[in-house]
Amino acid sequence: MARRTRVLSALALAAAAALVPVQATAQQPAHQRPAPPGTPCSAPVKPASQMTVESCDSPDRIIEKAANIVPTPGQLAWQQREVTAFTHFGMNTFTGREWGSGTEDEKLFAPRAIDADQWMRAYKAAGVEQVMLTAKHHDGFVLYPSRYTDHSVALSPGSPDVVAAYVKAARKAGLKVGLYLSPSDGAELPHAWHARWVDEIRAKQAEGKPLSLPERMALEDGDRAPAGEGRFGNGSPVTERTIPTLVPGDDRAAAVRSGKLPTFRVKADDYDTYYLNQLYELFTQYGPIEELWLDGANPWSGSGITQKYDVKQWFDMVKALSPNTVVFQGPQGVRWVGNENGIARETEWSVTPHITDPWTGLGSLPNDSTDPDIGSRDRILDPTVNYLQWYPAEADVSIRPGWFHHGNEQPKTPAQLMNLYERSVGRNASLLLNVPPNRDGRIDDADIASLTAFGSDVRRIYGTDVRKQGPAPYTFDRVAVREDIRHGQRVERFAVEARVGGSWQRIAEGTTIGHRRILSLATPVTATSVRVKVLESRATPHLGATTLHLSTTP
Repeated sequence: MARRTRVLSALALAAAAALVPVQATAQQPAHQRPAPPGTPCSAPVKPASQMTVESCDSPDRIIEKAANIVPTPGQLAWQQREVTAFTHFGMNTFTGREWGSGTEDEKLFAPRAIDADQWMRAYKAAGVEQVMLTAKHHDGFVLYPSRYTDHSVALSPGSPDVVAAYVKAARKAGLKVGLYLSPSDGAELPHAWHARWVDEIRAKQAEGKPLSLPERMALEDGDRAPAGEGRFGNGSPVTERTIPTLVPGDDRAAAVRSGKLPTFRVKADDYDTYYLNQLYELFTQYGPIEELWLDGANPWSGSGITQKYDVKQWFDMVKALSPNTVVFQGPQGVRWVGNENGIARETEWSVTPHITDPWTGLGSLPNDSTDPDIGSRDRILDPTVNYLQWYPAEADVSIRPGWFHHGNEQPKTPAQLMNLYERSVGRNASLLLNVPPNRDGRIDDADIASLTAFGSDVRRIYGTDVRKQGPAPYTFDRVAVREDIRHGQRVERFAVEARVGGSWQRIAEGTTIGHRRILSLATPVTATSVRVKVLESRATPHLGATTLHLSTTP
């Protein structure tokens, strides 16, 4: 595809610590012949968070559309909150498991206390700006007293409303809040199916065949039936339902009748109705919620039980209740980075192509989210692509080997956490760092020490540009480059040059920039000026501040 070169202004580091314009080179798409008047492809391309790829769109127009995909207000705010603390806490904390079966006795959940304020102090020491709690994991045990299941803290010792305590502590600490509500639900597996499945697992074990983790957990719990009402994958009919579905003695009845609380008419089966009712509880009782996390795992799909979700109704209700909530795996939400190591790609695009409408499925990327190439020109121009959307990456990782607290495990070191920060936040992704409380309802001292040292290092290195610490020349070994993503993500290749000893030297280069790109230099550089050259771009790039940092203490 033909391209032309254009000279643009960028930020440079001058000897007197002033920012002055310097040269940046950007390659633009070639001019295309206008489409015939009256066709969908004849109208100007205007910025939007999602666009349809029309059959009449030329390759140049598709790239122009990609260059004008921009974040929603909720996504923009989310990307500015660079680190979120994940809190895996629940039944697994007390059974020593990572994946529960859904048959566990509610009384097993028995923390000595729930010191949510202590959790927030630990998280803030690491510099997080948002926190996220597993309100319901795959085992279906719910950390608030839901009206729609007995498998919750309501039947645990002391009936602690963990979600309420968590949200209150987070707001008090000035932190934004996310909640994880697993679509998969082991407590809601049909009882008759579950009994047959356990018999099949026993036969499989007797034959010496290997068992999956969900199978091992089910076998450990033997003949205990799932704790719920058998709504997951039960084949129930789709009928008209009202959300919220009021229960006998429902304390919300008057508010619903008066219109103080909204209602939604949906067409759903038993499980979708259950899930929608729980979403409604979370958003109306504990909101505002800045991020909703929808895990895509289904531990039982390989064993013959699946639940078809009508996610469009989920997304529509969430948007109506909380327009700026970003949904993990949701439309114009955020996506899984593709691993659980907390590491983003060297080339990480926030603009992604889709075959199906993002409002109709969880994720809906045409290539697997673990693919090394998510949003290149080749991907965008694939003839199967029908939609483009803003869909930034979230890199999840646990401070410990497991997601739930296990006493025999140790946390990552501050140096390991810093490495993850630079390879997630520093590669146009958000870092989702799990720090699980223990059975006492507190975060371990070892985890706090690691978080505190990590947060101190981030503030020391990235809290101040070395230009503000004295006159030029400046010594640095980290360069942070940014795009103003309010205008989208456009840079495809760039280079950083430094003026050393009176001559310009190329010291680093990269592909995508996005919200922030951190380039680590092999050795420190001492320079009087720095400039960024945009070598390839989908349209006129809009650069943000370029800052210089030193990782070692002078």
